[in-house]
Amino acid sequence: MITKSYVKEYFLRGFMFAGLGPIVAGIVHLILEMNNTKIELNGYQVFSAIVTTYIIAFVHAGSSVFSRIESWSIVKQMLFQFASIYLVYTIGYLINSWIPLNGKVILIYTCCFILGFLLIWLIVYLITKSTAGKMNEKLVKINSEN
Repeated sequence: MITKSYVKEYFLRGFMFAGLGPIVAGIVHLILEMNNTKIELNGYQVFSAIVTTYIIAFVHAGSSVFSRIESWSIVKQMLFQFASIYLVYTIGYLINSWIPLNGKVILIYTCCFILGFLLIWLIVYLITKSTAGKMNEKLVKINSEN
């Protein structure tokens, strides 16, 4: 069940990291400029990139709270996080024309997104499981000494 504390944590995490979105967009454009890649943006495109990257970063950071809802299965946590970030990334990318509205391109993008998401989840899961196992071993050792 999603309680007020989870909603509060979602917004807190979102606001803490949302400002990084436009910074990342700026860094990407700086790198492109340094590599002599010609990009001409009008005021609408700059504004759109700033707003969408802010929203993407907000939702991405906020969605990390789903993995803390202990009453949910790990599959439910993963699906809610995936759905929220996939939707916001996809909509943001389409609005900014970072990917074209083309079925084949969106399918390739979706497959890459799914693979990347699952890989990151697997890595985090394995690290968390390993860390928890080591902590449990230390607790057993401490309790056995007392």
